[in-house]
Parts: sequence; C-alpha cells; structure tokens
Amino acid sequence: MAVKFSIPSSPSRSVLTMSNFLGADFTNSPAAVDESRSPNCVNMIRDVPGKVRKCMGYHTIETYDGKINGYHMIHGDEYGLVHAGTKMYHNGALVYSDANDARSKSWQFGDNVYIVDGKALLLWDGTEVKKVSDVAKIPVITIAKSPSGGGTSYEDLNLLQPGFTELFLGTESDTAYHLTFSGLDETAVKAYVLNSSGTWVEKTENTDFTVDRVNGVVSFTTAPGVSPVTGEDNVKITAYRTVEGYADRINKCSIGIQYGIKGAMDRLFLSGNTDYPNQDWFSGQNDPTYFADTSYSNLGSSKSAIMGYSIINNYLATHKDEMETDQFIVLREGTIVDDSPAFRTVNTLQGAGAIAKDSFGYLSSEPLFLTRLGVYAITAQDITGEKYGQNRSFFLNGKLLNEYGLEKAFCFIYKDMYWLCLNDVAYILDGLQPLQTDKSLPYSTRQYAGFYRTNLPANCMWSKEGSLFFGTKDGRICKFYEDPNSPESYNDDGKAIESIWETPDINGRLFYKNKTFRYMAVRLKAASVATLEIYAKKNNKWSFIKKDSSSGRQFSFSSISFSNFIFSSDKVQKIISTKLRIKKVDSTSYRLFNSELNEPFGIFDIALEYVENGNHK
Repeated sequence: MAVKFSIPSSPSRSVLTMSNFLGADFTNSPAAVDESRSPNCVNMIRDVPGKVRKCMGYHTIETYDGKINGYHMIHGDEYGLVHAGTKMYHNGALVYSDANDARSKSWQFGDNVYIVDGKALLLWDGTEVKKVSDVAKIPVITIAKSPSGGGTSYEDLNLLQPGFTELFLGTESDTAYHLTFSGLDETAVKAYVLNSSGTWVEKTENTDFTVDRVNGVVSFTTAPGVSPVTGEDNVKITAYRTVEGYADRINKCSIGIQYGIKGAMDRLFLSGNTDYPNQDWFSGQNDPTYFADTSYSNLGSSKSAIMGYSIINNYLATHKDEMETDQFIVLREGTIVDDSPAFRTVNTLQGAGAIAKDSFGYLSSEPLFLTRLGVYAITAQDITGEKYGQNRSFFLNGKLLNEYGLEKAFCFIYKDMYWLCLNDVAYILDGLQPLQTDKSLPYSTRQYAGFYRTNLPANCMWSKEGSLFFGTKDGRICKFYEDPNSPESYNDDGKAIESIWETPDINGRLFYKNKTFRYMAVRLKAASVATLEIYAKKNNKWSFIKKDSSSGRQFSFSSISFSNFIFSSDKVQKIISTKLRIKKVDSTSYRLFNSELNEPFGIFDIALEYVENGNHK
C-alpha cells in the first residue's frame, strides 16, 4: 500500500515597509515608538514632508573678539550691526564699545532700531549707536501755568530723561517763575520767551535770569510780560532733576515686544529688569525714547519674574516664571481711558511657567516658549479658559528635559521650523509636517514633528536675505549652506556630519513569535556621492550588516571620486539592498548611518522581509 507524505508548508513571508518619516521620538520606549519616528535620530531633518535627509552644515565667514551676542538689522542697510562681547560693529568698523556682554534684542521704529542688552537702551540709526538716555524726549509736564504755580498737567516725566519743560502764561510784573520740582540738577536751565512775531527767544542763565535750584525758582531780571498771543503760553522753561534709579528701570531691561492700542505695533514694552522682576513699562506711541514714569504695570507675584511676551488675537500675553502661584500668563488689551493709553488685564491663565527668556517664538502662528515640562504653546482657544496645557515637544522631551541649563536656551524661527538651541545642540520643531496627536498628553491637541542637531555652537541666530546664520561664544559668525543637492553643503566648518536614522523595535505581526529577517532594502535620495552603513540590533547588541558607497550615487563632473567612480546619471532614488541572517528573535531594529565628509544622505523608504514561525522562548 502506498504511503502518502505531505510536505509542510513554508512559513508565510511578511513584508514591512516604512515610507513616512516624521522625525525623532526620544520619549517613548523604542518598543512603543511609531514606525514613522526614530528613537535615535541624529542630524536628520525634513526634506519634503514625510522624507528626511542629513542636515546641511555651515562655514565660518567672520571672526570677532568676544562672543557674538546679537545681530541687528535696519531697513535699507546692507550691513547689520554685530554685537560681539562689549562692542558693536557696522561693516567691520567699531561704532560702540560699552555694551553688555549678554544677548541683545532689537525692534525697529521708523528709521531707528532700538536695542536692549540689560545694561542700556540703545538707538542705532544705521550709522551711530547712542544711549537713548542721551537723546530721550524731554516731556512738557505742565501748560498754562501761572508764575506762582498751578496750570494743567500735560505729560508725565520720562524715566530716561531728567529734563522736563513747563509752559507759563506770563504777567506784566512777575519775574519769579516757580517750577513744579525743587532740588534741580546743576545742568544749565534753559528759558525762552515768546516775542511779538511768535518766535521763541532763548534767554541766558546768569545774564537774563538766575536759578534757585534748591527751591526750583527761575527769576528773570526783567518781567517777561504778558503773552503777545491771547491765550497762548509765552514763557518756556526746561530744567533737569535726576531721580536716582529712574533711568535704570528701563536700561536694565533685557526683553521686550512691540504692541499698542487695539493690537497696533506702535509702542515698545520692556521688562527683564532683575531689580523689578514682575514689572514692565511701555513707551510713547512710536517713540521708544519716552517711557513715562506712570506707564508701568505690576503683574502677579513680586517673587515671580516676567519671562517674555506673546501676541494672540490682539491681546498681549505676558508670561511669568515658575515661581508664580496664580497668574502664569496675564492677558492684556490696549485701550484709551480718559484720553490716555491703558493696558487692562482681561484674563489670567494657569499652567507651566516659562523658564527661558530667549525661548519665545511663533511657529505656524502659535506662540511657543520653554517650560520645565517642554516647549509649550498658548492658542487662541485658550484665552477664555482657566488653564492651558498645550505641550508641543512631547517627542523630544525625553532628551530635551535632561539638558542642563535650560534657562539659557534660545530659539529662532526659520522656514517653518522652531530651533531651540543650547549646549551646542538644537531641538527643532517642524511646523510644516502634519501636526501629530499623542494620547500620552491628553491636554495637548497636537504635537510637532521634531529633530535633533548636534555640533551647533550657537549663542544667537538670525536670518538675512533668506540665509540662516549663527554667532558663537568664541566670536565666529557662521553661515549655513543652502543647496541640499551639493556635496559641499554637508560639512560643519570642514568636519564630517554624523547622521543617524534608527528604526523602532520591530516586533512583527505577533510580538511573541520568532522572527527570521532575510532581506532589507533602503531607497535613498539620489546624490552624486552617498554612502550607507547598515547596522542591526539582535539581543540588545548592534552588529554591522553592510556598507555601500556606490549604489546611491549619480554621475557628476563636479564631484568625481575615482575610487568610487560610477557612470550612472540616473537622478531617481537609488535602492540599496542586502540579505539578512537574523534568526529567531522576538524583535530587532536597524540603524542607517552616514558619517562621510561632504556627502548628502536622504531616506525615502525602508523595506524588510521576514517570516514568523514558532513561539519565542
């Protein structure tokens, strides 16, 4: 009798493809990371949405004596103002030498740029840098005043300016004119009398008049007389009275924002003075040389400092630090009250306090800032709520929150990306990628895709004519390369850039089954030079699989390497494949690596073939 034998069927082959790459996930366990993210993503950045490539590098273009603290631009000027150490340079020429050796910030009003550095409010007109206190507005504090006193209050004293002006209606006989303030400075008093043709005629101290500085009285040798124009003041006196510490209230500020009535950007708000941590001041309309002594606010606890500002729906959001107990964000609205500007509080929000004064920036119209819990956002929907919980950096927090000196971090927005820089690295949030939700943070509506850049010794950053620059602590100004297709764009001042994209743990269809991985294919972005190294993890140990320096190349006369010469001029993506011999594992992961000098490296797809057979023991 014939015996029938049945041949066991082979385990079915499974195929895993990964084609959508959304950045790093340093927070979840590698076993829980989504296939679109990498638990070890280094020096990779978004190429087009869903694809990644190596970060482009930079090269030094200028060197200065002292750390680069800022770069300030004025409309119509070809050269910016470089703040290096305690000095400022324009087109290589020294224009100011008494700056604070700290990061500086600036805002343009009219033809002038105003700069704060924590030491003095400065004005740059494109040629000179001056202390605003040297050119500040002298306010007219009283009008229609009689020689003996009274009159109508007109403007408030200027914190930046000891000078004040008063206008009087003269009489036929009065020679003594009493000022509002006594205890005048030794600075020469200026007096003017209106003549019959309506011109102010200046008088000379100790010739036409004398000054009793102790009592604040100006005595004319001859009575100025009545005004030649009915109802119009005919005596004008400018005197000086320094109030100790007034100017420093503004000069010691280190942060600010442009804001105004009904959201107009016509006033300068300043804060960051460590002597008055919870106070801020606002300037006159379109005039940052004038900060009235009454134009200030006390916000929240005096133990908690103002850290920065955001603007949301015409509201000014003022952020307090983590020492605040009640009002972490104060929302104000600009309005007119009794013909004077007022910025009334309309709401306060609870949440995590800001910790870095230089971390405020706007990404996809959202204001972002750094807290102990990561990068947060406040949205238009939050302004009527009682709290906010909009964490935006969940996927980067696993590494970001372990950095030391988070308080010194600074941010810069460049081409839809929020760069948060500290400790020679950058954590980058991508505003162009689809916003991702994550159940790990139920109070946050979405998360940004994130990336991680190393070897970035930036102390400040700026853009000019579409190019990105940064300044270093050792005095260098560096410019990022801009052509992603050029091999010369991929070095950091001549040093190779090490880039890594690592897959999450791959558990197959059934996590408890043995997997045998037999084949792997990677589709790279075509480049004139491109090297791929592949590593695999088995039983928590990494092993080398393959290095390919030719398959991903295209022919280019500009980058001929005879050791890796190839005639292919095909500019479509290149596939690099390899057989695998990874047997009987419950999970594995793969690392794609490039550390070659002047080599692009872009990933489009990853595919794996494996079989599952038997339970893993």
